[in-house]
Amino acid sequence: MGTVGVSTDEVAGERRQLINVAYRLLGSVTEAEDAVQDAYARWYGMTRSRQEEILSPGAWLTTVTGRICLDLLGSARARRERYVGAWLPEPLPDRTEWDHAGGAGTTGPADPADQIVLDESVSMAFLVVLESMTPAERVAFVLHDVFRYPFAEIADVLGRTPAACKQLAASARRRVSVARAPVTATGQADVVKHVKEAWETKDIAALVGLLDPAAVMTADGGGMVGTVLRPVEGGARIAQYMVAIADKAPGLELLERSVNGAPGLVAQRASVVMTVASFDVSDRRVKRIWAIRNPEKLRPWARED
Repeated sequence: MGTVGVSTDEVAGERRQLINVAYRLLGSVTEAEDAVQDAYARWYGMTRSRQEEILSPGAWLTTVTGRICLDLLGSARARRERYVGAWLPEPLPDRTEWDHAGGAGTTGPADPADQIVLDESVSMAFLVVLESMTPAERVAFVLHDVFRYPFAEIADVLGRTPAACKQLAASARRRVSVARAPVTATGQADVVKHVKEAWETKDIAALVGLLDPAAVMTADGGGMVGTVLRPVEGGARIAQYMVAIADKAPGLELLERSVNGAPGLVAQRASVVMTVASFDVSDRRVKRIWAIRNPEKLRPWARED
């Protein structure tokens, strides 16, 4: 039995949830927005009578968005093989914090980046782990473990049995369990603050003390700006590299800002954001640094005049 009518507001109200699902599945604000737009285009492309046959427009839109994301994830690996250097997820600002700090202008309520809930499931460390999963594992895990969709509904997205989807989620969960539990925001903020201070003073010894000896720094410039194409490994090497960057970039200003809901650093010059850095901290030492420099991935951080 179908619905008596489909409310336009009800359908439009699903957009925020869909953006949140799609970003976690794809790690890209731009691709998430495109996927959701595609899902809505398919909805509005149906006749009114067909729409009224659908008992839950929200569930239908989620299923279609999930399938679109699954297809995109399947083709993403080939695209990323052609990507110049390392590919990292797009970083998200805390819009209220960023606006209050005067680092960027308000991009308006329709900006997809503003609609994403900043919780542990969008931390850079978490998103990087998601990148290690197969497309099917990622969809099953995100929909079930993050958004609590039942496996019966996930089966419609993946075209598999609920039991098979449960196994995919379990496999993905094992990958996540290998990752360390995140430190508190306060603990990470203290370490990031000390990194900022040592970086600004070009204190290599202090940086080495803050970095784990086996630390790894990965940078994403997308071939559009200069950066290392391969990860820099070892605390001492990373410290030397960071000081070299400071030497080559006079006038660079470092700001302590949330990145995907966790304490991070933003480097800007003449109010233009050049780099957004996210950190993985454990035992009061930095284990990983992810530095996003690709201008296309920094659009949510841009100032609007």
